[in-house]
Amino acid sequence: MTDQPDQLYAMRHSLAHIMATAIARLWPEAKFGVGPVVEHGFYYDVDLGETKVSEEDFKKIEAEMRKVIGSNVPFERFEKPIDEAIAWAVETKQPYKEELLNDLKRAGTTVAKDLNAAELGTIAEGDAQVETASFYKDGDFVDLCRGPHVEATGKVGAFKLQRVSGAYWRGNDQNAQMQRIYGVAFATKDELNQHLQMLEEAKRRDHRKLGQELDLFVFSDMVGSGLPMFTPRGTVLREELTTFSNSLRQRYGFEKVWTPHMTKKDLYEASGHWAKFGDELFLVKSQETSDELVLKPMNCPHHTRIYASQPRSYRDLPIRYLETTTDYRDEKTGELGGLNRVRALTQDDSHVFCRSDQIETEINNLLAAANELYATVDMKLRVRLSYRDDSDAYLGAPELWTSAQAQLKSAVVANNLDYFEQDGEAAFYGPKIDFMATDALGREHQVATVQLDFVQPERFGLEYTDQASAKVQPVMIHCALLGSIERFLSVYIEHTAGRFPVWLAPEQVRIITLNQEDATVAYAEQVLDQAKELGLRVKMDNASESVGKKIRNTELMRIPYTIVVGQKEIDSGEVVPRIRKDMTVSETGKPIGVNEFLKTVANETKSRVQKTTL
Repeated sequence: MTDQPDQLYAMRHSLAHIMATAIARLWPEAKFGVGPVVEHGFYYDVDLGETKVSEEDFKKIEAEMRKVIGSNVPFERFEKPIDEAIAWAVETKQPYKEELLNDLKRAGTTVAKDLNAAELGTIAEGDAQVETASFYKDGDFVDLCRGPHVEATGKVGAFKLQRVSGAYWRGNDQNAQMQRIYGVAFATKDELNQHLQMLEEAKRRDHRKLGQELDLFVFSDMVGSGLPMFTPRGTVLREELTTFSNSLRQRYGFEKVWTPHMTKKDLYEASGHWAKFGDELFLVKSQETSDELVLKPMNCPHHTRIYASQPRSYRDLPIRYLETTTDYRDEKTGELGGLNRVRALTQDDSHVFCRSDQIETEINNLLAAANELYATVDMKLRVRLSYRDDSDAYLGAPELWTSAQAQLKSAVVANNLDYFEQDGEAAFYGPKIDFMATDALGREHQVATVQLDFVQPERFGLEYTDQASAKVQPVMIHCALLGSIERFLSVYIEHTAGRFPVWLAPEQVRIITLNQEDATVAYAEQVLDQAKELGLRVKMDNASESVGKKIRNTELMRIPYTIVVGQKEIDSGEVVPRIRKDMTVSETGKPIGVNEFLKTVANETKSRVQKTTL
C-alpha cells in the first residue's frame, strides 16, 4: 500500500512471511502462492491439498507465529540466478513459485508489471530479461520474495488472523483454488485493539444484517444473484434520495430524459464500451429480428443519441440531461455482496454537452451539488483526481488527456477541496473527480463522480455550429452524485447504523394506543389522518400488547418519533413525543400540541435536517 508508512508496510509484509513460516511448520506439505500487504494487514495464498483451514485453526497458527516472533531471528535477503531459483522451486516442491519464476524468465518486465505485488525477481535496468530472483530467510524457512522486511522477526508489531476464503491462483477461475488466509496488523497493541473494536462495530452495522432487521430489501434465488428487490420501507430510501439528487441538478438546469433498458450492441461498439467491457454485458436475443441486443450497462451513449437528434448551435449549449435509471452488468458471482456490488444498479446519471469555455462553470455547479448532498447526509468528503497511467487502456489523444486533467485539477483547487491525485483510476474515455466519503467508522468509500470526456463526442461525431458557422465538437461531462444508489445505500445504512434522519426515515412517526378503547382508537386514527395530510409517513400500533413492548418495537425499527395516546392526550390535545436519542440536541419530554408536533416534523422533513428542532 503506497500510502502506508514504510515501517508499517515492512511489518505487515514480514508477518505474511512469518505466517508462511508457521504454516510450513504445521503442514510441511504446504505449497505457497503469493503473500502481499493489503489495507490494514496481509494475506497469503496457500495450497494444503485436502486439508481445509478454518478459523478454529487460527489459534495454533498464531501460536506458531509467536514462536517465530519470539525467536527474534534476522530476516536475511539474498539472490539467486533465475535458473537456480527455478531449480530451488522444483527441489522444494513449490509449483506456484516455479510458475512465477518461469514466467518471469520468459517474459521479463511485462510479467513483472502484471504481477505487481507478487513475489518478483529483480530486473536488470533497460533489459526485459530477469537475471536474478530475491529470497528472504528467517531461521530454516526460505521464501521467494522481494520484500521489504523488518530487520528481525521480533520487530513486527501486533497482529491477529481474521478470516480465510477461497482464491483462484492468479485470479483465474480456470486455475487451482487456494486458501487465502488474512491477518490484520498494526505497530502497537492499542492500535490493533482499536481496529478490532471497529470491526466488531462494523459487523453490527452490516447493511445486509440491518436490511433484513429493518425490512429494507430482499434477495431471492428465484430472481437471481445480485438482483435486489426493495420493500416499501426500502423504496422510501431510494425515492427520497433520488428526489433530492434530481432537485439539486435541476437547480442547475438539468432536464430529465428517459432511455430504454436495452439497445443494439452497435451503440456500445461505437462508444468503445464493447471492446473494453463486452464480457460484462448481458446479451439479449430477439425472436423477431437478427439484431444483437444487450441490456444497457451505462447511459452516456444513449444520451449522445438524444443530443445528436437535431442540429445544435453554440447558443443552445450547455445542454444538460439527467436520468435516474437501472443499468445491468454481468458481475462475477464471487464478487457480489449485498448491495455493495450488484448486477442491477441504479445510477443518478447526468451528462452535460457544452462549449470548452463553459467547462469551468459546469464543473463548479456539479461540485457544489455534490458538496450539498453529502453535507446533508452528514458525510465528510475529500476528492481523488483520477488520471490515466502509461498503459494503452485509454482512448483519445494524450494531449486531450493532459488538457482534461489540468482543467479538473484547476476546478478542484479553485473550490478549495481537500484532494489527492492517483494515476490509473481514470475512466477509459477521460479523467475523473471522484468524491471519497468517510463514514462513521472512519472508512472511506468512493461515491459521487464528475468526469470530463473529449473521447465520446469524437467517436459519435457530435457537433454544434459556432459563431463563425463552423462545426465544432462539444465537450461531454459525466456526473453521478450518488453513483450507484444500491452501493450508496450499502454505505449509508452502515454509516447511520439504520438510524436515518427524519426526511429519509421509512416510517417517521409511530402512534401507539394506550388501550383498545373506542375513544382512544378513534383519536389515534384522527392523528394518523392529520399526519398523512401533511405528507408524513406514519403508522399506528393498536396491538393488544403492553405499551412497553410497543415502544421497544419502535426502538428496534429506529423510528424517529413515537407518541402514545390515551385519555390524557384526548383531553389535553397534547402529546409527549419520544425522540430517537441520536436526533436530540437538548432536554426532551415536554408536552406539545398535536398539530404543532406534526407540523414541526413536516418542516423538518422539508428542510432535511439531521437533528430535531423539538
